[in-house]
Amino acid sequence: QLQLVESGGGLVQPGGSLRLSCAASASSMANFAWGWFRQAPGKEREGISCIASSDDRTYYTDSVKGRFTISRDNAKNMVYLEMNSLKPEDTAIYYCAADLPDIVTVQAMCTNAISTIPYWGQGTQVTVSS
Repeated sequence: QLQLVESGGGLVQPGGSLRLSCAASASSMANFAWGWFRQAPGKEREGISCIASSDDRTYYTDSVKGRFTISRDNAKNMVYLEMNSLKPEDTAIYYCAADLPDIVTVQAMCTNAISTIPYWGQGTQVTVSS
């Protein structure tokens, strides 16, 4: 079993930056693909960015390309999402998630395979408002 806990959410003004962190329980992070997802009120959960397990392959949804960056630190069992140039439409609950790399690709993990992801954090609220 893998347990994930998100942190770093909060209130930020438009154009500001925020860094989200995902702490994983004792495990080998290299054995998983990781991703960040968000869900706004009245909308379905969407994939934002996913990263492969054994290499640095990444996927970003079009709405965050050039603004968000996903990264990992295996030694600290942490996954990060650096968010820059934040917009009000980025307001949502943000979740980190993990899946087996031999089951999904990073693109599939962030798109059509979201419903199959087995490991999820509890979410952290991000609000972008002036």
